[in-house]
Amino acid sequence: MHAATEALIRRYYAAFNAADWPGMLALLTPDVRHDVNEGDTQHGLEAFAAFLDKMNAHYREQAQDVVVMVTPDGLRAAAEFTIHGTYLRTDPGLPEARGQTYTLPVGAFLRCGAGRLPA
Repeated sequence: MHAATEALIRRYYAAFNAADWPGMLALLTPDVRHDVNEGDTQHGLEAFAAFLDKMNAHYREQAQDVVVMVTPDGLRAAAEFTIHGTYLRTDPGLPEARGQTYTLPVGAFLRCGAGRLPA
């Protein structure tokens, strides 16, 4: 179970790095919960797909140096990585985009069941 969960999470971030949004969404359950960094908690695939569309319109990002930690039962995991990004188009409420680059440390907490990520 542990190895399968780690492989699932690595597939998820590989899809992220490939900008394969359908591939990412296919790895999530319909009731996915997403806690947005500077926003509210969103629920469901539709909300997450809309978030991905917004991010794709304004930013280009890659997750690098991904480290995955999984509980022995494989039901909970954490991923720690660094986001390397470029600010492509002005996001409303933020400074004007001029191709600025950024590097951010990230931690994600995930639950896993039935071979997909519900949160």
